[in-house]
Amino acid sequence: MAFQILISDPLSEDGIYPLRQAEGFNIVMETKWTPEQLGEQIGEFDALLVRSQTQVTRAIIEKAENLKIIGRAGVGVDNIDLEAATERGIIVVNAPDGNTNSAAEHTMAMLMSMARKIPQAFHALRNKTWDRKSYVGVELKNKTLGVVGLGRIGAEVAARAKGQRMNVIAYDPFLTAEKAEKLGIDFGTVEEVLKAADFITVHTPLLKETRHLINEAAFSIMKDGVQIVNCARGGIIDENALYHAIKSKKVAGAALDVFEQEPMVDFRLLDLPEVVATPHLGASTIEAQESVAVDVSKDVISFLTSGTVRNSVNLPSVPKEIMAKIEPYFELSERLGIFLTDLADGTAEEVNIQYSGELANMEVGPLTRNTLKGLLKRHLGTHVNDVNAMYLANQKGIMVNESKSTTSRGFTNLITVEVKTAKGTRKAAGTLLNGQGARIVKVDDFIVDVVPKGHLLFIRHNDRPGVIGRVGTLLGTEDVNIATMQVGRSNEGGAAIMMLSIDKAAQQSSLEQLKNLAEIEEVTAINL
Repeated sequence: MAFQILISDPLSEDGIYPLRQAEGFNIVMETKWTPEQLGEQIGEFDALLVRSQTQVTRAIIEKAENLKIIGRAGVGVDNIDLEAATERGIIVVNAPDGNTNSAAEHTMAMLMSMARKIPQAFHALRNKTWDRKSYVGVELKNKTLGVVGLGRIGAEVAARAKGQRMNVIAYDPFLTAEKAEKLGIDFGTVEEVLKAADFITVHTPLLKETRHLINEAAFSIMKDGVQIVNCARGGIIDENALYHAIKSKKVAGAALDVFEQEPMVDFRLLDLPEVVATPHLGASTIEAQESVAVDVSKDVISFLTSGTVRNSVNLPSVPKEIMAKIEPYFELSERLGIFLTDLADGTAEEVNIQYSGELANMEVGPLTRNTLKGLLKRHLGTHVNDVNAMYLANQKGIMVNESKSTTSRGFTNLITVEVKTAKGTRKAAGTLLNGQGARIVKVDDFIVDVVPKGHLLFIRHNDRPGVIGRVGTLLGTEDVNIATMQVGRSNEGGAAIMMLSIDKAAQQSSLEQLKNLAEIEEVTAINL
């Protein structure tokens, strides 16, 4: 019996050629069905291929009795209810690599158009005005391009910029000195990149941490006359702050392909002559549309015929007997990863995970992937999951080691995670206490008992009288309430730590004040 494949959005015919050629696949293309019609018909299909038009809601998925895989011909999966798909055991795949070249080329096209004021000059000619003096541009040669986010697209843009004989400085949470040297570029913090650049291009996911990453404060540290490009995600740049930065002449030009609200509602930026813009065309090439369709078509064929996929964005099915044993540890393993992401200084180069006690006799592969998901998703976003976490870690050059020990170390079960960076090694261990849930029981070499939830402060200090009191007093004056406090020390008068659980996230100003207290060596905010 043939697999029934529904294509509900327009896809390149060349892109779905692999499906046409595969044996045992019956393809139905219906791109004009209403949600009601889709809900009525979806139950007979084994696979669904979409772009961004079709909204694959929970209501649709609950009616998809035979659906095994959903393919999104593109990068984002905002139009697919991942949670509902996962609950039903439906694999969701996308095409993260298919539009890399297209997006990189569009970024360079926008960069050059902005630098040479090409759209503005063309518009003047269309209005029958011959005006050369008003559209004097600047050359890219010997200018510095700051790249914020050096993933697939950012790296391609950096390579193209070097071809234009630009100097490139980049920031990425996974960029090391060795990688930068191989690419022939400089690297630094976000602040260092923003300060050094004549042109800036952003290529990060849109996360809580990157929303309005380029804001009023960021503009204030940039060079006067800087020019900025966003072909990544609307919302990375604070559009209101950008508007005022252009009006004040701080920013000499902006090239925008994406916006905080699409379709656009606020057109103030487009009223400024310094701005060039396109309506989210980064992936709109014939080749990219074909490539993403080919990628998902191949994954659909592979999954339905052999059960394997390359670009899954949700959890795979796990045998029930394995899941029943390891499921209680999922929250603990992920939170250990998130905890160490905040605590470690620098880019992870090696991750060592040891399972002790009863965990030594279990299948812990899913827990390792879950820990990596916690480590990576703060920087890479929610598309990191148990399926692709190991792949992404390998792609970022992170060595991952997994080991087991039957030694219980006083605990029935224990997960110890060690993260090595160029700046040092940080370690945390956690356990499950019967009836009390997850606990972090060791940080570096200090014994603690911390519930890995909410807002935490890690403070390393010298064991001197009055230090704890000064910390409590300062947080009190900042209206930060301490819920719990754990302290640990190596020996009297030696190195010591505090682990504080607080009711709300501490402001950066509070953290800076804590760092300035006598005997305080390190202050890190951790948000779980």
